[in-house]
Amino acid sequence: MATLTYVALLWTIGRRKWDVRASPLPREPLTTAIHDGARFTALSAEIKAAIARGALFGLTSISILALLPLVARNQLGGGPIVYGVLMAGFGTGALCVGICNNVLRRSLSQERLTTLACIACAACCLSLALTSSVVVAAIALALGGAGWVVTWTGLDVSVQLASPRWVVGRTLSIHYALSSGGIAAGSWLWGTVAENYSLTLALEVSAVALVMVAATGLLMPIRQWQDSDQDPFGFETPQLALDLKPRSGPIVVKIEYSIPEANVEAFLDRMQERRRVQSRVGARHWNLQRDLQDPSLWTETFRAPTWMDYLRLNHRLTTADKELDQHLFELNMGIAPRTKLSIERPTGATRKRDQSTRFFFRL
Repeated sequence: MATLTYVALLWTIGRRKWDVRASPLPREPLTTAIHDGARFTALSAEIKAAIARGALFGLTSISILALLPLVARNQLGGGPIVYGVLMAGFGTGALCVGICNNVLRRSLSQERLTTLACIACAACCLSLALTSSVVVAAIALALGGAGWVVTWTGLDVSVQLASPRWVVGRTLSIHYALSSGGIAAGSWLWGTVAENYSLTLALEVSAVALVMVAATGLLMPIRQWQDSDQDPFGFETPQLALDLKPRSGPIVVKIEYSIPEANVEAFLDRMQERRRVQSRVGARHWNLQRDLQDPSLWTETFRAPTWMDYLRLNHRLTTADKELDQHLFELNMGIAPRTKLSIERPTGATRKRDQSTRFFFRL
């Protein structure tokens, strides 16, 4: 029966006509795509917060399901029927919250929902540790199931909305991998505590741990995103005097700003964000320079390994990223910053390489 439900889902997906914007650039190599996805995730504070909260929630909340067979047998003195009733309670809570999920998200922020879900799961664990009634345990599990669904769906949506379309599959993969790792580690952890100490202690400790996970929102809050924030901004390929190939490079980008002294502090704050934005889409060796003879002149410099990497970098920028350009435009006295593109060229290595190549073909 479970297999048939998956077949129905696959059939539905296959029948769906997806409206996907085609990229004008060729596909990335697999290793490059993995590296770029990992770099983007590592430099995105919002995505890291959601992933960390998911891993911690999986580590602590899995005690509900991992220890449920022991609760049914040892705590409640039942068998398969009692276990089925408890699972039904968990599923009922998950179903009810899933139905009214949209109402909850319109009323509360994702951060508040995640905090309340952690507290609900903590209450579920504590109730299971202290009760000997099947009815009370089923009600507590309904609360736990509700918290389970609210947390996982909310974190999934947060990662998706914080990720531009070009990298969303990679960030979700990292999120699922670390969350599953947390669930696996938590299953072993709480099972070990229950075996070496007691089932009650394992549930009580996991309840305390869930409250601590709820408190991590103070350090790693989940940002409220709008879907339009991550729409691609669009980029027009600049006109060049040289005929560059996709693999030509390295490309050096210099962007010049003229910043009055009164705007320097605000400019430096914006450039700190600019560094993060440019680096996570592929900019290398980013730095900011100030002219010693004309202190109002600032130069932002970074590199791209190839011309194709430079084009890919700009196509990855989103509407939210480009809002930063508008702030810099205003700090630059309302004048568009000047962008210079150049290509690095070695002086001696190329000649030697060319000579050795000609000699090879003569042989």
